[in-house]
Amino acid sequence: MHKHDLVYLTEDASHDAAIEHINEEAFGPGRHARAAARIREQGPHDLSLSFICADDGETIASVRMTPVTAGSVKGHLLGPLAVRPSHKSRGIGRELVRIAVEAARRKGSEAVILIGDPPYYGPLGFEKVVHNALAFPGPVDPARVLVVPFADDTHGRLHGIIGWRK
Repeated sequence: MHKHDLVYLTEDASHDAAIEHINEEAFGPGRHARAAARIREQGPHDLSLSFICADDGETIASVRMTPVTAGSVKGHLLGPLAVRPSHKSRGIGRELVRIAVEAARRKGSEAVILIGDPPYYGPLGFEKVVHNALAFPGPVDPARVLVVPFADDTHGRLHGIIGWRK
């Protein structure tokens, strides 16, 4: 039996090709047309808040965080989150989310926002954003817009346009 040696690391430029492959494998060629991808193409993600998981030196999962303004909230957009099929259902994605959210909190982010599956992300601290509160650069299912608020007034300030911020 092979013992896996999983290591979680902050992303750097040397991971780009592996991350591109993992995202292609997970989401296919249509991923660039999605609303979240259109926000991410407005500017770079925050390397200090983006992480990979490596197994015996091979990058097998990643999560990225992109700085955004959502209404009057200065937060981060989580995603894409992807794990190689060979490593799914082992808690790797959940651990990457936990690490990224905690890093954003420590860095002073006001919230972490994503478009995702509520049953998966709910147990990780994500809550639904008020229906159609945020305007995305493309169609989004409002029931899948989720947030981890870091302040009591976050939900009330998540109204308006969401886009990349410097």
